[in-house]
Amino acid sequence: MTLYHGYDRAGLDGQYNNRLLVPNYAEHFARWKAGTEAANARFKGTARYDVAYGPEKLENLDIYPAKASGGTKPPILVFIHGGYWRLLDKSDFAFTAPAYVDAGITYIPINYTLIPALTIDDIVRQVRAAIAWLYRNPDAHGGDLTRLYVSGHSAGGQLAPMALVHDWRAEGLPADLVKGAVAISGLHDLEAMRRCYLNEGMNLDDGMVRRNSPIHQIPPASRPMPPLLLSVGALESAEFQRQQADYAAAWAKSQKPATIVPAPGANHFSVIEQFADPSTALFRATRDLVLGR
Repeated sequence: MTLYHGYDRAGLDGQYNNRLLVPNYAEHFARWKAGTEAANARFKGTARYDVAYGPEKLENLDIYPAKASGGTKPPILVFIHGGYWRLLDKSDFAFTAPAYVDAGITYIPINYTLIPALTIDDIVRQVRAAIAWLYRNPDAHGGDLTRLYVSGHSAGGQLAPMALVHDWRAEGLPADLVKGAVAISGLHDLEAMRRCYLNEGMNLDDGMVRRNSPIHQIPPASRPMPPLLLSVGALESAEFQRQQADYAAAWAKSQKPATIVPAPGANHFSVIEQFADPSTALFRATRDLVLGR
């Protein structure tokens, strides 16, 4: 029986089971761990870890400060980790920081409470709270608040666009607080999650899907949005490809078209390695977006 976009339940489950799709996924995790240990050793004494942006245990962030250049404060790139909203931690992704700091960008990975302790509504709120905290506490990071960007991978690729389109004025903050977003392997249509194994613990309903699916939260043309950059690994499943294609098409109907950055040879895990690698198109596009090139 067809369940969603031509898939039955087993087929849809398989499209989102990245560990099954990438049998050597443990090798990627080992590289991440080694890179993270090296990054933490390098930034010892300069980075700040587990800085609280709210009262909950996982409402915290890390700050990898870049040096000011010519008296100008560095721009800020927020990074939101993936793990299907239920796994991993910002600390697993310290390996993504060095290349951006070297490029003159203050890099700030954030945490959020994992499912099932909280709902997707709560997680979206937490990400927005972290960004608001950065604006209200400039001395904590020393970055340029007029150049604040947000990025994310997988679940983070859903959360980053949700921060981009948020009505920051409702919180007494500048409407254009977030100057652009980078969504990597983003989950823009949560109906797919509601219909597959990922709904275990998420308990999505129609309202939660619509409120938190970036594809359903694109502002009208009367409210122009900052730049959006999208990327998905060339070796990722057909559903991840569809998620990006459908979101890009919907975005273009209302906003200036998103920039699509190819990630050749990348699977769901190696694509984030490309994000952190200065030799790749994905890194260069992200860097140039943040630096205004």
